[in-house]
Amino acid sequence: MKKHILLAISIALFVAFAFTSCETATGQGAGWGAATGAVIGAVATGDAEGAAIGALIGANTGAMIGASIDEAEAVRYGPRPRGGFPYAQPTDRPGFYVSPYPPHQIYNLRHVPHGGLVDDGVGGGYFRKP
Repeated sequence: MKKHILLAISIALFVAFAFTSCETATGQGAGWGAATGAVIGAVATGDAEGAAIGALIGANTGAMIGASIDEAEAVRYGPRPRGGFPYAQPTDRPGFYVSPYPPHQIYNLRHVPHGGLVDDGVGGGYFRKP
């Protein structure tokens, strides 16, 4: 049984670190989240299925958190707007916000801290989560 746990953890870590060429915050967050989730899942359940489920949950969570970037990182990609970065507007659905940039894409920001910067890939700018 211990061989299976070690094998599952090894495979999960290999897959997570195989994609270290991802230099975006989202890619790095997904990689670290998958590795951490695999270890926690394997330890909690004692089998490879738990490691796989943990890796999947960790990767998704890590990717969402990685999408939130700090202001210093955003400044590298362009000048800070006069008056600061605009805030997103909340929707009727908790955790979902509308970008201040046209076409006003809706983003799931449940795992982004309040005041965190988010890159709007559709509208082309950075905004803050209220």
